[in-house]
Amino acid sequence: MSELLKAFDQFGAEKFGQVVSQMAPYFSTIDPQFLALRPGYSEAKVIKVRSVENHLGTIHAIVMCNAAELVAGTMIDASLPDGFRWIPKEMHVQYLAKAKTDIRAVSCGAGIDLNTAGDKIIPVEVFDTHGTKVFHADITMDVREH
Repeated sequence: MSELLKAFDQFGAEKFGQVVSQMAPYFSTIDPQFLALRPGYSEAKVIKVRSVENHLGTIHAIVMCNAAELVAGTMIDASLPDGFRWIPKEMHVQYLAKAKTDIRAVSCGAGIDLNTAGDKIIPVEVFDTHGTKVFHADITMDVREH
């Protein structure tokens, strides 16, 4: 079991976002609330508060990018075999609708070979509270043995 999954089990979903934000402080800017983490899957919520809004009063585009990198990174970290590491290499994003509510970011690694080194394209979907997909990202992760 990965160290990240052990921390999720130890601290629980409610506190895990704070733990991750201590490990990677930039994530604290979105105050993530994890809903699920298991091999092949990560899901987190970002509450719509003034600090994550843009000038239109919707969730800022970069907040969605931050949430996408968070769930893609935690999903792949929880999924890789021992002896492997990863780093984001590039991100392609689509802004599909204005995010006028809280958002939920989901990364599912089903069908992705996470047992070998190489570039892995990790998809992320972001939904509003009505279930509307407001954002999509494909994040290329450079996976290597260390």
